[in-house]
Amino acid sequence: MSATAPEARQWHWENAAAGGTAGFATVAVMHPLDVVRTRFQVNDGRVSHVPNYKNTVHAIFTIARSEGLRGLYAGFLPGVIGSTISWGLYFFFYDKAKQRYARNREDTLSPGLHLASAAEAGGLVCLCTNPVWLVKTRLQLQTPLHQTRPYYGIFDAFRTIMREEGFRALYRGIVPGLFLVSHGAVQFTAYEELRKVIVDIKHRGSKRHLQNPDDLLNSADYAVLGATSKIAAILLTYPFQVMRSRLQQRPSADGVPRYVDSWHVVKETARYEGVRGFYRGITPSLLKNVPASSVTFIVYENVLKLLKLARRND
Repeated sequence: MSATAPEARQWHWENAAAGGTAGFATVAVMHPLDVVRTRFQVNDGRVSHVPNYKNTVHAIFTIARSEGLRGLYAGFLPGVIGSTISWGLYFFFYDKAKQRYARNREDTLSPGLHLASAAEAGGLVCLCTNPVWLVKTRLQLQTPLHQTRPYYGIFDAFRTIMREEGFRALYRGIVPGLFLVSHGAVQFTAYEELRKVIVDIKHRGSKRHLQNPDDLLNSADYAVLGATSKIAAILLTYPFQVMRSRLQQRPSADGVPRYVDSWHVVKETARYEGVRGFYRGITPSLLKNVPASSVTFIVYENVLKLLKLARRND
């Protein structure tokens, strides 16, 4: 049977609430690694306002020693806002797209339709949140080496960017950001397909007859699914993250950006750094995102189960 309109709307908001909760829990724990990753990504080995770090551990200790806890959590507020909104909107748009593609709630979508649903959700989220990610990047790159006036917080950053660079600057990095839609598409498609495999294996080995075989999954399953799907997505799409971070750097004192556009980033990175340049910072990225993805999906799936149970008991 197809869901009624009020039930469908309620389902969408349950997914948004679960996704938002998951996103907040993730960024609160993993933010220092996000700062390290961003600083590695923009350090192209030439003139840079970012210190040179030997590795991830050295970077964390150096930042902690020279900048304190404030440095490790630079850009935390836009990170929390952006992640919470992104995950909430992503799960909301993703589930809404899946329901639109399915003829009824019992239909099983093909991998292609899962991919289309994830891509649609990612594109909408990117357009909504790019200004927040730009501000987060700018705040994370502020170090004691800065010679220009720093941003004093998220709201000052928005005001200063609008005054000095105009509204268009808030959408710097939008092109690689839109290409990064493929990250979510790869991750969610891998997650859904691996989920089917695990559910099928557990269902065949279970003596219980459940109306919903997904109830056989537990937090350990969600952790494995989240981590595995995230690794696949990172390896395939990481160069777009490097491109976006490099484009979102603050211009020099004379207002000239370090990179003009996406193609300029590609040419300069390939010329001076080779393939390795497109994967700068991938170690802290994996350390941050693989366990973070596990946490996110554990929280999301369990919060969603609680919301569905509460709805059934009403």
